[in-house]
Amino acid sequence: MMFTAAVAGASGYGGGELLRLLAEHPQIDVRTVTAHSQAGQRLRDVHPHLASYGEAVLAPTTVETLRGHDIVFLALPHGASAELAAGLGDDALVVDAGADHRLEREQDWTDYYPGEWAGSWTYGMPELLDFDGGKQRGRIPGTRRIAVPGCNVTAITLALAPALQSRLIAPDDLTAVLAVGPSGAGKKASTTLLGSELMGNAVPYNAYGGHRHNPEIRQNLRRASGLDTRLAFTPVLVPTARGILATCTGRLAGGVDLDRVRRVYEGAYGDERFIEVLADGAYPRTSDVVGSNRTQLSFGIDERAGRLVVITAIDNLGKGTAGAAIQSTNLALGLDEALALPLNGVAP
Repeated sequence: MMFTAAVAGASGYGGGELLRLLAEHPQIDVRTVTAHSQAGQRLRDVHPHLASYGEAVLAPTTVETLRGHDIVFLALPHGASAELAAGLGDDALVVDAGADHRLEREQDWTDYYPGEWAGSWTYGMPELLDFDGGKQRGRIPGTRRIAVPGCNVTAITLALAPALQSRLIAPDDLTAVLAVGPSGAGKKASTTLLGSELMGNAVPYNAYGGHRHNPEIRQNLRRASGLDTRLAFTPVLVPTARGILATCTGRLAGGVDLDRVRRVYEGAYGDERFIEVLADGAYPRTSDVVGSNRTQLSFGIDERAGRLVVITAIDNLGKGTAGAAIQSTNLALGLDEALALPLNGVAP
């Protein structure tokens, strides 16, 4: 069975990565691509690497343009998805890669975002642990609305959720420092994202608890553990186009050793196709996961500090955005979860 699809926001980095992956999907046919300021331009003039789309032209992003497709992917700035989605019927599967429908609590939205809260949709992180048993994967089949997780959120959630669920670490003493490629900020004109500003430089941004992914991370960790958490999260822009390396720590509970930690993480992720738990002593590298839907994960105990250290690497545009969107779409439609999702990275 073939499904027709539209990609709104196709001119951006997230939209471009969605199109790159969907081009290899055997059961999804992209019929429409849309943009805002670049509407009317040929897709390949905006994304020269997307050769298979031929002469496709970017249409305006309107409800009328998006209607009539089996699947609508919304790769739009935060705050732009809710109004469009409201105009699409329940017969379409709508997949929002923005933040508009991620948060379950209205106050979390109000604390970090402008505009009105649009409510929450089925959350698109299949591997997310559920404190009551199982994983988020079980809630996705058959849904008509999917909220794709934030990229930083994915890296931190996958790192800390198993340890919190198994009470290996204290929930009130968590840290995460992320090295992040600037493509995570979107394809927009900004002085801070210029090559001359980034090359040979590393710059924190939205630090001191100000990043909008904070409430979403806490929401996920609460879902996995049943506990409220306190997290100090600092993202740092680094001069690599894409990729996230997250170093996460928590204060270790008494009597926890490395063998127990490994049992917990192997139990959580041992059967996951897209999460690779590395051997002791190995470190994740962003270069190994760029272009893939894979998460690399390693852990160790800092005995002197009394802390568990968990490190993850993802491609922010892959597993962090477009890959998660397609993985969840496959599940919602009853397809093979791994369709069109690369396991291998790109090197060098």
